[in-house]
Amino acid sequence: MADRITKERRSWNMAQIRSKNTTPELLVRSALHRMGLRFRLHAPKLPGHPDIVLPRWRVALFVHGCFWHRHPGCQLAYRPKSHVLFWERKFSQNVLRDQCRKQELQDAGWRVVVVWECDARKPTRLQALLKTHFVGTQKKI
Repeated sequence: MADRITKERRSWNMAQIRSKNTTPELLVRSALHRMGLRFRLHAPKLPGHPDIVLPRWRVALFVHGCFWHRHPGCQLAYRPKSHVLFWERKFSQNVLRDQCRKQELQDAGWRVVVVWECDARKPTRLQALLKTHFVGTQKKI
């Protein structure tokens, strides 16, 4: 199936996709901050450059887009109808890279947490998810 839009428009669309400071990432950062947790962003020295790093607890947190990182069972992880072979290869490379980076971090003694885009957009689900990973780490008020 041929692409429905021009090559120039497709290029522009793809250029608009950000890898840092995305809306889901900002939502997660805001929730962590409200929980009293302090963190670092986009650690360049760690494998995979985690979106959020909590060095005190050796936690590396990735905020994954459901489409790009293939969230199992999620409606946002749909398959494009055009250029199917390209997308299948792209998605499988993304998933494999994610697994390798996660393993590298774990081997280095880091705990890896993945927050999916669809979870980040639902405040109650996000809060519950973060509490399960960071219970007992907040300051006592």
